[in-house]
Amino acid sequence: MNKTFKIYAVIFIIIMVILALLEVSKKEVIDWRKNFDVNQKSPFGLFVFNKEAKDLFKNNLSKIDVAAYDYYSQNDEKPHNILILESEIDQESWNKILDEVSKGSDAMIIANRIPKNISDTIGFYGSKISYEDQNVLKLTDKKYQNDFIKLDKFPSGRGFSYIKPNVQVLGKTVEENNDDQANFIKAPFGKGTIYVHCEPLFLTNYYLLQPGNVRYAQSVFSYLNDRETLWFVESDTKESGSLLRFILSNPSLKYAWWVFLGGLVLFIFFNIKRKQRIVPIIEPLKNTSADFVKSIGNLYMQEGDFHDMMAKKAQYFLNKVRLDLLIDTQNLDEEFAKKLQLKTGKSLEVVREAIVLIKKAQDPYASVMKEDLVRMNNLLDEILK
Repeated sequence: MNKTFKIYAVIFIIIMVILALLEVSKKEVIDWRKNFDVNQKSPFGLFVFNKEAKDLFKNNLSKIDVAAYDYYSQNDEKPHNILILESEIDQESWNKILDEVSKGSDAMIIANRIPKNISDTIGFYGSKISYEDQNVLKLTDKKYQNDFIKLDKFPSGRGFSYIKPNVQVLGKTVEENNDDQANFIKAPFGKGTIYVHCEPLFLTNYYLLQPGNVRYAQSVFSYLNDRETLWFVESDTKESGSLLRFILSNPSLKYAWWVFLGGLVLFIFFNIKRKQRIVPIIEPLKNTSADFVKSIGNLYMQEGDFHDMMAKKAQYFLNKVRLDLLIDTQNLDEEFAKKLQLKTGKSLEVVREAIVLIKKAQDPYASVMKEDLVRMNNLLDEILK
């Protein structure tokens, strides 16, 4: 047995002892993140609902893991039920769903947030209505007056701050110190009906496994007609196709797998360190990007096209605002100025002056001076600091 092998053996034994001690002493950590994943058994996963959904819908439920736009483009369905449960839906798919409802289907949408253009079309505006640590959800129909659910873990507090006159309230959030607020509505849409519930937590593992809470879920879904129901789920909720899915799904095997990979990397590292030859130093290529940008800048200054430079600077600034600050830049109005001021912490006067110069840069007929370009450049750089 040579010296190198003994060193590897000692290192391996030390690592295994450390890992064994960590495994014995570690405490199980509960994942309280709201993932709404049908394969997750964490408190806020949908594993239980996914298993019981067939019985809940009397075996008339079909899970669709493609976009609604693609599905309806290839399938001509008779009137049916549509279930959307806290899923990312693209605009074209929303349009297809609304089109199906207008033809006579019913849609049950259970989600914290819905795109504003869709909520406007349906007839409501959703917002934060409660900041309490606990909420009680109740239905307004007298025959369901005993069916309620108490949310004692991280309720979202979402509800409806406005609904159109023809929209019916089916459920409310009830609190001791606040007025009741609507969180479950029914809206006619064409020949069909759309039901919207703002709190999907009542379908998660934590709440469904508590005694009596299933009745509330059954009452909510009882508003749907007894017919075929299509549940549109996100495609990434399907079972992984990886050959290592069994190992990675088992915590102990996954732990062993990473130890094996770590040992392999360690072995390769020591061998390369002993056997590699001297690597000659190669000077990296000189980065001329800064010189190129400087040359282009000087060319613009010589040409004197300040208006074009202002327009490009404004376009770059608005793109940064959309991507980094998540602010809509379609309308550069007072509301936009206030949002930008709140997110950047700059004074409202600076923001307003910058907006005036941006509008001037966007106007192809505006007269622009060099001083305008310099001032706008300084203002925009100050705002983005």
